[in-house]
Amino acid sequence: MSLRQYEYALAVAEEGSVTAAARRMHVAQPSMSQQIRALERELGVQLFARAPSGLVPTTVGRAFLREAEIAVGAARRARATAMAGAEEVAGEMVVAVQMGFGAWQLPRAIAALRRRHPRLEITVFEEPSSAELDRLCRRGVLDLALMAKCDRTPERAHHLGEEGLVVVLGEGHPALAESRVSLSSLALDPWVRFDSGSALDAVLRDRLARAEIAPTTAARVSQTTTAVRWAASGLGAALVPASAVAGEHAHLARPVSPAVSQPVIAVLRPTPGPAETTLLDLLREESWTRVVQAA
Repeated sequence: MSLRQYEYALAVAEEGSVTAAARRMHVAQPSMSQQIRALERELGVQLFARAPSGLVPTTVGRAFLREAEIAVGAARRARATAMAGAEEVAGEMVVAVQMGFGAWQLPRAIAALRRRHPRLEITVFEEPSSAELDRLCRRGVLDLALMAKCDRTPERAHHLGEEGLVVVLGEGHPALAESRVSLSSLALDPWVRFDSGSALDAVLRDRLARAEIAPTTAARVSQTTTAVRWAASGLGAALVPASAVAGEHAHLARPVSPAVSQPVIAVLRPTPGPAETTLLDLLREESWTRVVQAA
């Protein structure tokens, strides 16, 4: 087995087609088909089955691909580390963020990182579930993660600050006359909520339960930007991280009373390279306490 075969198998799984995977990997389709068959013969299993939608991984194929993804990621990081030894940081970095965290801090830090290392390719995705984010960290597929909770050792978990949460209300809402909004004053308001398995929805449920409020759900969304826009349009109140509120909607956001915040913890992979440690240093330079002022 070769690392290239792993990459071919991952490409087929993502594309659902040998032809599309070959095009993506810039190889001839017969060559890729031959490599996949050779890999299956060596493993003694069938990795893919044909379905109406295309090629899909078998049960054993999915298990193999999970490990192949880790192996390919490790190889890319090893290459980046080796190139860094020659004073050139290149390769791919994978960063995951708990939904809503670092909406303005992370882009600034990444921009500064890429100015130093323009050949570095960075993939960033938001994850609503803190449990899933923790699982991805444990699998070793992430180079850096920003999250509210973790049980990592101090060497891997770095507390950056606090992410304050604010409530966003529609134009003309009477509570906007206050500099801080008590959740109990919103007992009759509907809410724009996040998916039920998300960390942000768990915070809202907890805080409303403390105020003895049974929330009415106006809508559920999967992105903080959508929650802010819909709340601003008057659909319902939304509880979101302060950094997720863009300037055009800042006048509709208020801190809540009592204050609600979550710690922001950066978690590095077990053996971080120069790119990860540099990004951590840049994130430490950012302000992680943002206060939304009343208009």
